[in-house]
Amino acid sequence: MPALAMLSDLMKAFGQISEPVSRRLLRQALGLSLLTFALLWALATLLLSWLGGDLLAWAQARGWDGFWLATIEWIYAAAAVSGVLITTFLLFPAVAILIMTLLLDPICDAVEQRWYPGLPTAREQPWAEMLWDAARLTGATIALNLLFLPLYLILLFFPPFNLFVFFGLNGYLLGREYFEVAAVRRLESVEARALRRRHFGRVFAAGVIIALLFSVPLVNLFMPIVATAFMVHRFHALSGLEAGRRGGVGL
Repeated sequence: MPALAMLSDLMKAFGQISEPVSRRLLRQALGLSLLTFALLWALATLLLSWLGGDLLAWAQARGWDGFWLATIEWIYAAAAVSGVLITTFLLFPAVAILIMTLLLDPICDAVEQRWYPGLPTAREQPWAEMLWDAARLTGATIALNLLFLPLYLILLFFPPFNLFVFFGLNGYLLGREYFEVAAVRRLESVEARALRRRHFGRVFAAGVIIALLFSVPLVNLFMPIVATAFMVHRFHALSGLEAGRRGGVGL
């Protein structure tokens, strides 16, 4: 049954987290994320110090000193530090996921070596094609979310319909993104998109599962690895299904 096959692929994908390559990728992504935020913290400190100096100069120019000047300085410092920490807390998972997404090719290799031995060497996607695909997917994500923004706002007052729209749209986008990440290793971009369209329902269902799991805190840090492994399995299942219908060999 397709549902059982999808569940089996998802369990295999979660098992991929224990692989050495996955742990190495996670360490790299978290390390690069910390480095990114360290640089941002340094820049934020310089900017906030400059703004704080201007604020104190403005207060002194109005004759504020002593207790009031110290109070303004304390409130500003507390607000600045709180703002930086809260922003870091909110954005760190997203930045880690973004960095990890740029490093996913070894996960595809590890999945195929373990579960699909004997395959020929994966296609090396040209940089121009890779950048175009990334720009196209990013553009589609931004455009569709902007298009659906009024509906999001309206449906905030009508749960759970807002959740259906949110997970439906992001399921489509994530399914599309991760399926094509897996497929372009074995097919040209045009062929990968055609395969995804022919199996729209199955790719969409897999994407909704990915979107749901991405919404779970902490689990979302592992989801680029899981989603990539999951879609590698889904790609081989669907390409094998097509090959079976044609009576030929897999893609």
